[in-house]
Amino acid sequence: MTQRRSDDEDEDDFPEWVDRIKNNVASEVRRRRKEMRWSAQRLAERCEELGHPIPRNVIANLESGRRANLPLVDVMVLAAALHTSPICLIFPVGYVEETQELPFHHLVPTWDAMRKFTGAEPGYDSDAGLIPDFNRHASLVRTIEAALNEAERADFAAKTAATPADREEAERRKADYAKRSEGDTRQLLWVRESIRDEGGTPPDLPPALAAIDPPDDDTDEEDNI
Repeated sequence: MTQRRSDDEDEDDFPEWVDRIKNNVASEVRRRRKEMRWSAQRLAERCEELGHPIPRNVIANLESGRRANLPLVDVMVLAAALHTSPICLIFPVGYVEETQELPFHHLVPTWDAMRKFTGAEPGYDSDAGLIPDFNRHASLVRTIEAALNEAERADFAAKTAATPADREEAERRKADYAKRSEGDTRQLLWVRESIRDEGGTPPDLPPALAAIDPPDDDTDEEDNI
């Protein structure tokens, strides 16, 4: 099957979509391997250590473009072995300028393709599921934890202040950070409830924030029978 191409694209620059994705992975595997100063044999040994053997000759065939297929499980293990993520092999942002999202699609910036693939930027006709909610949840958790830490530092500074002015400034910072954490906490609770409304399960909260949304301790009556 031959893909369509635009008039300003040379035929040699427009390989089959499958070949393009395989080339992305192959070139990034090779780049990462050489960056780590590993031989193909060392990479094969690491894959085996991770529980999914990929022989040296298979890795060599992948890098040279002779391998006919590329299972997803291989991409996952190769990424782990090379201390990166699978998405970085499939869409090597910064190393491959443009790629395709699907067959017959025009070339787009690799960054854009990666964001749509991960759901960070949904397409007009696609549903990102709960990924945006989980991203927002993670961001709020980080900001709340940071605000609480700063409030704790300000509290210590207020207690150990050398002058009334220093104490007043520390108390002001403490109140400011406490107010920020309270506002973000309300947003976090809203996000968690939104996830539940969609039929999902919110992420576990870190120990420092566990009290803001304790698990439901109601025991099913059948458990007591």
